[in-house]
Amino acid sequence: MIKAQVQAESEQAAAKLLISQNLFPITIVNKETDNLRSRFKFLNRVRAKDKVIFTRELSTLINAGLPLTKALHTVQDQVESATLQGVLVKVIAAVEGGSTLSAAFSQHPAVFSEVYCSLVAAGEASGTLDETLLRLANQQEKDAAIVSKIRSALIYPIIVLLVIIAVVIFMLVTVLPQVGSLYHDLHKTLPFFTQMLLNLATFITKFWWLNLVMVTGAGFGIANYLKTDKGRVLSDGIKLHTPVFNIIFKKVYMARFSRTLGTLLESGIPMLQALQVVRNAVDNRVLEKDIDESINLVRGGKALSSTLEGKESFLPLVPQMIAIGEESGAMDTMLDKVATFYEDEVDTEVKNLSTTIEPALMVIMGVIVGLLIMAVLFPVYSLVNQGLT
Repeated sequence: MIKAQVQAESEQAAAKLLISQNLFPITIVNKETDNLRSRFKFLNRVRAKDKVIFTRELSTLINAGLPLTKALHTVQDQVESATLQGVLVKVIAAVEGGSTLSAAFSQHPAVFSEVYCSLVAAGEASGTLDETLLRLANQQEKDAAIVSKIRSALIYPIIVLLVIIAVVIFMLVTVLPQVGSLYHDLHKTLPFFTQMLLNLATFITKFWWLNLVMVTGAGFGIANYLKTDKGRVLSDGIKLHTPVFNIIFKKVYMARFSRTLGTLLESGIPMLQALQVVRNAVDNRVLEKDIDESINLVRGGKALSSTLEGKESFLPLVPQMIAIGEESGAMDTMLDKVATFYEDEVDTEVKNLSTTIEPALMVIMGVIVGLLIMAVLFPVYSLVNQGLT
């Protein structure tokens, strides 16, 4: 009796592999079926850092002259992510079965995006897979750095907002009821604003379960709506028009558009195919619509720069630099410069974000706390003035 693990694309493929080795399988179990990660999708995510390391190591091994399957086996042994290891098992099985690397990657869109697969396919076709993987790793690294900086900048405002909510709830459920009890004992009528807040506090404490159901239901409803086409269009439009944040999002999208398009063109992918890939990589429905219009116009013979010029979602520098690239025949170089410029701009904007938001948050907190204090102290002062302390 032998108990072991084999790498195969399916249970049938595993059975054929064992039989070819003069082994007769009694039971074959897919290892992932009992894996906790297969039951919870949020645990199946592969971090950008893991993909960058995998891509860079694979590029190095291929450049060193290792056969593709040997390089994949070597990288798989060094990968820390259990999810990525499971995906690589299937990728290796597909490659050993005669599939191209890009086709094997494309079977796992949750891990390897369309941009990733398109660049790998271009590298395979041109015989420069190692260089393409290196460019891909650099692009992923820069994208991940931008996202990480934005998330870090949003931590402070979120903490402040949570503090404001906590202060409001504390005042409503602890302090205001005491003021209400005092007025009730003295048979006095509370001021309108205080009475309104007291009614709100009563509703929160007495029907806490209803509030919990409403908040949870609203959260699920909003989350599901944002997954629909209309919801995506709405949320993406808000990103491009919200004061303070809109300029950051625009620069992020411009950097992503320029970096991805430049990398695709540098890898030898035709313009129309590259634009189609970039359309999905930008991840904004408003920009996707503008890029669709540009694709149709470029297909009709117009220059890309002229199709992007004047579009509200594209910052003016992008079509201007593309026009220079079209004239000089070095569009990929111009796009790379645009991407670097906007990545630096995003870095600066993110650093200034907390400085910009902090005064506004302080004003909001001051107004809310001031209203709550007024709702508490005004009734007390009224009693003092009436001599009923």
